[in-house]
Amino acid sequence: MITTNMTTLPDSLIPPPQPILPAYAGPCTRGIVPALLAPGRRTLPEWFPSEARAAKRHVVLVIDGLGWDQLVERPHVAPRLAALSGQAITTVAPTTTSTALTSITTGLTPGEHGVLGYRVDLSGDVVNMLRWTAAGKADQRRLHPPKQVQPFEPFLGEAVAVSSKADFEGTAFTESHMRGARPFHWRVSSNLPIRIGDCLRAGEPFVYAYYDALDKVAHEFGFGPYYDAELAAVDSLVGAVQAQLPDDVALLITADHGQVHVGKQTVVPCAEALAGVRYQSGEGRFRWLHCRAGASVDVLAAAVGAHGAAAWVVSREQVIDEGWFGPSISGPNARRLGDVALVPFEPISFEDPADTGGFELVCRHGSLTSAEMYVPLLAALRSN
Repeated sequence: MITTNMTTLPDSLIPPPQPILPAYAGPCTRGIVPALLAPGRRTLPEWFPSEARAAKRHVVLVIDGLGWDQLVERPHVAPRLAALSGQAITTVAPTTTSTALTSITTGLTPGEHGVLGYRVDLSGDVVNMLRWTAAGKADQRRLHPPKQVQPFEPFLGEAVAVSSKADFEGTAFTESHMRGARPFHWRVSSNLPIRIGDCLRAGEPFVYAYYDALDKVAHEFGFGPYYDAELAAVDSLVGAVQAQLPDDVALLITADHGQVHVGKQTVVPCAEALAGVRYQSGEGRFRWLHCRAGASVDVLAAAVGAHGAAAWVVSREQVIDEGWFGPSISGPNARRLGDVALVPFEPISFEDPADTGGFELVCRHGSLTSAEMYVPLLAALRSN
């Protein structure tokens, strides 16, 4: 008998996990719309569920915050979703709504479209991409027009039918990532399936729909009974959409990102690093440090020493070279990045006093862990 003496390595010697990078050229959310709307398309990629490949028309329903890991851990909560065919695909980096939705609607990588996070440096103004506001300043669309920030036409330039919450109509973010679409808004969730059904009965070949409440519940309450109750409601919503589908239509269900339960585990970047920082951008789980002239090397070294056991601490050059935002990034878009990024793989969040909201977030996202990066691509047909 061969025996070995097994010892446990101290934490300081355990190598960190590898970040999960988006599969931009394969099964990734950015590939869904181009595959469905490409002129002359004959077949869908093999990573699409078979029901979608056989259908003539399609509905894409984006459930904000529905991560693959969270779904497979709760089949009893969402039995309808759990029974559908499909697989996990990657979203984009950072795993945040503004970036991911823009990649879904444009079919582009973040490096191409330029909406590179939740809060992005636009010529010195750190602009919240969802609200289009900067610290202490109201709507910034006059100074930073959405069409200039994100110049590419969504949905390959087609005026597709879009059904999302009425509150989002007319916002700068909607203008940046869904301009040119024909809105069929809804005010309460029970109306969303009917809106989709109306579009399909009118002959629409493609309908894009968006539902945001699961993400909001996760942010405010974390995982637990509130999250499970909303996931069950999403499961019922999918059933209601299925009931609206004609026989030639497949429903595709995906998401922009998953979630990590962080709670009160918020970390202030170390003082040695902050001494060389002018300001921050991004969000708690993908925090960019914008350094003073000549300070980036020292900031990187200090951050690695203080936070390398809990986060990937990377330079802008490493992020670009490794293709986190896609195989290429334009010069103007690269200038929207900070100098050093803190990207946690542990369930923590990095604090920036300028990054505030109405309440402390319990679940968060942005990083490149399995829980945040993998999202579903599921297919459903009509239910009777």
